[in-house]
Amino acid sequence: MTAGSTAHHDPAMVASEIPLFLLHLPLCVRYSKVALKRFDTARPEFQPYGLTCELWTPAPMSRPDRHNEIEVNLLTAGSLTYLLGGRRIAIEASRVAVFWAAIPHQIVAFEGQDPYFVVTVPLSGFLSAGLELSIVNRILHGELVMDAPSDASDELKFQQWERELREGDPTCERAVRLEVQARLLRLGRAVSNSPTPRYPEPTLSRADQLACYIARNYQEPLTSERIAADNGLHANYAMNLFRRAFGTTMTAFITQHRVSHAQRLLVTSDDPIVEVAFAAGFRSLSRFNEAFKAVCSCSPREFRGSHRSPAPLPERRKEA
Repeated sequence: MTAGSTAHHDPAMVASEIPLFLLHLPLCVRYSKVALKRFDTARPEFQPYGLTCELWTPAPMSRPDRHNEIEVNLLTAGSLTYLLGGRRIAIEASRVAVFWAAIPHQIVAFEGQDPYFVVTVPLSGFLSAGLELSIVNRILHGELVMDAPSDASDELKFQQWERELREGDPTCERAVRLEVQARLLRLGRAVSNSPTPRYPEPTLSRADQLACYIARNYQEPLTSERIAADNGLHANYAMNLFRRAFGTTMTAFITQHRVSHAQRLLVTSDDPIVEVAFAAGFRSLSRFNEAFKAVCSCSPREFRGSHRSPAPLPERRKEA
């Protein structure tokens, strides 16, 4: 994703004042004077978006994106298919979908032309929202969590967030921050008892098969020769195929997954940094520190210190 310039449009109505008949018009008509966002392939990895709510044009991404924030998607029509952590996952209209965007994610297919909402939430804000630990862990383990299909209230609320954040009023920004956290809490409650979904295995391209293989085996010692051989390909052919499909090398893709794994452990555990390094698949602490700083622009220790969730408040005792 990338932020393009935002054009001003006619004074927008607050969500509660939007006539219901307008909800039947495509978003591209209702927001015809808002500049829609598109993914910028030149955007640096892990460049933060901050707290945003924007309208995006559905389009395939030529390479994966990564930013250390929670991403929330809402489509009003059609569908999006992501390659997320080596799996193809489809998001359907009217379902609020949440995933950790530090995991490589790439839109590889879509249906429909209507723009869709993208909300980004800094990881620290997500961790302090108070979601159940089981939901937090599911998301930080790479699961895309989706709520049940919603009514028009979600679309109205996302429209209001988009307008208020675009206007830049600090009080409204704080209100949006709290409302986004409240929506995440409701989503967490709704899916807390649902089992981890088993996504069907679609027919994958050769390049997708390589990405899936890496996503499932990055903690092991991997070389281009082993990856290619285990997928029935010649090493040089596999490397060229992967670069053409995803715009990056297999080595860089492996490092991305290992760093994402380390980020999750640094945030959710008290494991020593050397144990985090080896658990993520690195073979030496020096290589881990070098790779982590190259990707995140800070050391693992600094990352842990700035992203740890605050200690939970003690539960109230029930009065007899």
